[in-house]
This record gives sequence, C-alpha cells and structure tokens, in this order.
Amino acid sequence: MTDPMTDEEASKDRFFKELGMIAERMIAAHGKDFAMGVLVLAARWIAEGKSFAEHRGASDDRAAS
Repeated sequence: MTDPMTDEEASKDRFFKELGMIAERMIAAHGKDFAMGVLVLAARWIAEGKSFAEHRGASDDRAAS
C-alpha cells in the first residue's frame, strides 16, 4: 500500500499531467521536433531566470500585423 500524496506532490503531479497534455497538443499540431524544441527552450529560460511574459509580446506583435 502506498502513502497518500502530500499537497506538494499532488500539485506537482497535476502540473506534470497538464504539461503532458500541452506537449501532446503541440505534437499533434506541429510535430515532435517543435514540441521538444519548445520544452528545451522553456527549460533554458527557467535556468537563465528569464520571464516568459517578456517573450510573449513577440508573437503577439506578429499576430497583430
């Protein structure tokens, strides 16, 4: 029998499942290479302490033009 998850473990599990669903949608829409590239880039930004909000404006600007 396993011990019930702590609140932190349950939270991490929800995020992992959510990320998995996002990855599956990216693969379906743009392929595995795109999905892997995005996830690696996200990991790099996290490691470098960059804000995702700063980069969001670039794609928003392109969509507006």
